[in-house]
Amino acid sequence: MTSLDRCYQIIQKPVITEKATDDQGRRNAYHFQVPVNANKVEIRQAVERLFSVKVTGVNTARSHPKGLRRGWIQGQTQIHKRAMVTLAEGQTIEIL
Repeated sequence: MTSLDRCYQIIQKPVITEKATDDQGRRNAYHFQVPVNANKVEIRQAVERLFSVKVTGVNTARSHPKGLRRGWIQGQTQIHKRAMVTLAEGQTIEIL
């Protein structure tokens, strides 16, 4: 597996919500869904390599599973991790 393949595994998809879009305008930060076992250093390297930008900061947040119930069947939602990547002044990523 090449390092570019690993970058695509780390940056799974962009998170496009109202809060994420507002964050792009206010502090030049972009949100991505990443694997739960990815760390901040890997996320920084993947974004810099895939998008050719300079990353100044990475914040992460994990979601906890929520209980679901449908009749007698019980389950949980999946755990996922979100990375908020702040870029250097004047740099952007074209998501849409």
